[in-house]
Amino acid sequence: MVEKPKPTSSLAEKELQKADEQFKAFDDNIQQLTMDRMNQSPKLEQEPIHKISQASIADSKDLYLKPYRTIASREKFNEDYRKQYEFAKEYVYFIAEHREIIGEDIDLWVKPFPGLPAEEWKIPVGKPVWAPRYVAERIKGCSYHRMTMQNTVTDSTGMGQFYGTLAADTIIQRLDALPASKTKSIFMGASGF
Repeated sequence: MVEKPKPTSSLAEKELQKADEQFKAFDDNIQQLTMDRMNQSPKLEQEPIHKISQASIADSKDLYLKPYRTIASREKFNEDYRKQYEFAKEYVYFIAEHREIIGEDIDLWVKPFPGLPAEEWKIPVGKPVWAPRYVAERIKGCSYHRMTMQNTVTDSTGMGQFYGTLAADTIIQRLDALPASKTKSIFMGASGF
């Protein structure tokens, strides 16, 4: 670690103390950025990329997805979670969207419960599909936090002005699964599925 420089005057010593206090305040702000605080930031509202009419959805052929590849698990399934698993494996009807690379199919791995095999799913975007609820919820959970500096002057010295504190600005949805409806009934869960 580099040693603190020796100030030659009292003015330089004051400036060095101010800079040290600002650095500590910035470090404290970074330390306070916990996942709980970041999850309180607002979610960026976005329009659906693929605009499909209800008539097109009703006329579309049912496309049921299966895992592309599975890898067995050596763990034993915990029977205490049987009800939750039965609910999660029900097929739901949705339209997948890839918001980062528009038009590219979604390729992801899912392992909903310990003891079940890990599954690779390839989901086409922009088409209504049937897949297990745990796949739709996994897609819905793909988001990230955009961190920004607030543009306020925190301090002014003879050396210049110091701007901002770090803040979680918004939550950006990277992948999305939008519920679609057909004449068949759909069971809705907490995340819309």
